[in-house]
Amino acid sequence: MRNASALFRFAAQMVAVGVLVGGCGQAIPVKNADAVPGAGPTQDLHGEPWRAPAGAPGEPVAAGAGGNRQFVAASAQNPATLPAGSIYRNPANGRQEVIVKDSQRMAVLIGDSQSEPPHGWPRQALAAAGYKVFFCGLGGTGFVAANGNTGNYLIALQRGDWRLPYGEPPLVVIQGGGNDAARGATDAQITSNAGQLIDTLRQRYPASEFAMIGTLARGANDGGGRRSQVDALLGTIAAKHGIPFVSVGDWLTRYHLTGMLADGVHLNVQGHNELGKVLGKRFKALGIEAEEAETSPGH
Repeated sequence: MRNASALFRFAAQMVAVGVLVGGCGQAIPVKNADAVPGAGPTQDLHGEPWRAPAGAPGEPVAAGAGGNRQFVAASAQNPATLPAGSIYRNPANGRQEVIVKDSQRMAVLIGDSQSEPPHGWPRQALAAAGYKVFFCGLGGTGFVAANGNTGNYLIALQRGDWRLPYGEPPLVVIQGGGNDAARGATDAQITSNAGQLIDTLRQRYPASEFAMIGTLARGANDGGGRRSQVDALLGTIAAKHGIPFVSVGDWLTRYHLTGMLADGVHLNVQGHNELGKVLGKRFKALGIEAEEAETSPGH
């Protein structure tokens, strides 16, 4: 990937600390809901076979950052004429997807509470690399872990708890694992669901580059525990699927960020800013940078 222009880098960095591209629709979490870590891709939060959410046919299950989105039932309608934020049934795969503009500069980010805030360190790193960010996910979720009405990454994608953008984004990034570690998900469960998620996303976006970010932790020798183990496991999964992987299983101690924790696992704003810079450098080393925008002759 070629380096982004200096102008776009500046604009992207400004967006990183403000409002980025609206992400996937997500269900309102149910407080104190019991999520079953072992729920597989064809199960709901209680281990039962999941069913399509209730509601009128074609009605978005939940509102996301886009507010009142327009649902487009007719797949024959030209998506290029639809306003951003519309829900469009893609005739190529039968999925309901979100209409976005300029998807050629977009990174789809799937993640948890580390990525959810507009100032989250994965978002900052992607913006610094020249991408607009379309976030799909919710705090409390993971490859196996669910949160209230929102399933784990695989279930959320399959049943429409959140929706992918229509188009062909150049980059898809998957981040997470912390909630799986906290809720006792096994290596086998994480491996199975992560593999199916990757395969599903690659079927949808065959031309996209992929990358994975592991589980933020203190490190195996500094009390990282299961979080560091899951980070290492995700690295193995990424390698099996030929995906660049950024291990963050010791970054809290390696980069002296434990004093910037808002709680036991989440950074404060300063910590997000610092870690965003570190991840941005790692992305650059891996060649994860948006291509320069093409300009017309004379410009």
